[in-house]
Amino acid sequence: MGNKYGYNGAGGGHGGGFGGGGMQNLMKQAQQMQQKLQEAQQELEELTVTGSASGGLVEVMCNGKKVIQSVKIKPEACDPDDVEMLEDLVLASINDAYAKAQAEEDRLLAPFGAMKGLL
Repeated sequence: MGNKYGYNGAGGGHGGGFGGGGMQNLMKQAQQMQQKLQEAQQELEELTVTGSASGGLVEVMCNGKKVIQSVKIKPEACDPDDVEMLEDLVLASINDAYAKAQAEEDRLLAPFGAMKGLL
């Protein structure tokens, strides 16, 4: 029946205050989102991207989490008189691979919007 203010202690009188099954639906949606997020994270772990420089003289492979997996340097990129150029090519290849991995991460995590910064 309620008190003099109309409050009956049941959170609105209809199923506990969240419109019946609203809380259950919210929890179900949160679980589904968590599952999709875990799937996206797994896909990033399994993804491989290749960054390259100078027409493929140097190639760097990394996964979607930006973990370097391999570096390949063609012999013609190795000039003992210009080591600095090789260093620049390796750096450019890493940055290219990271940019590709970031693009894939952005694509996969786009459905999670503002949550991405918390991941």
